[in-house]
Amino acid sequence: MDLKKSEEVLAEVHRNCEYAIQSISDILPETDDAEVKEELRRQHEEYERISSRASLLAKERAIELKNPNPIKKAMMWSGIKMKAMQNDSRAHIAEMMVQGTVMGITALRTSISEMSDEFADEDVKDLAEELLHTEEGFEKVWKQMIA
Repeated sequence: MDLKKSEEVLAEVHRNCEYAIQSISDILPETDDAEVKEELRRQHEEYERISSRASLLAKERAIELKNPNPIKKAMMWSGIKMKAMQNDSRAHIAEMMVQGTVMGITALRTSISEMSDEFADEDVKDLAEELLHTEEGFEKVWKQMIA
């Protein structure tokens, strides 16, 4: 099993979830749209669930997962607040969520593709693929709200 690559993929899953949770927490107070709020809450719960599973896998494998850089989180917060103040419409919030989701999807696809099937930790790979499919579903939801 390629432990180093599995650790990197697990770290990517954790990082991806943490950034999504933070972004959703930042944007939630900026919208009054009930449907958008409900979708944000639903997605927040899903990211929390997957993040918890990543933490459990890390603990079982004695891997230390680092939390995202606080400076980057602060920059994300300010960017989200500025964009939402300029335009808090459903379509604009959905566009912002699509952008973040696409970044997460891209990072996950890259990480998963770099794992060797022969040496991969199957639990880590399965979790990464679950998050990838979850984010692809979220992307579709947000794109429907843009239209």
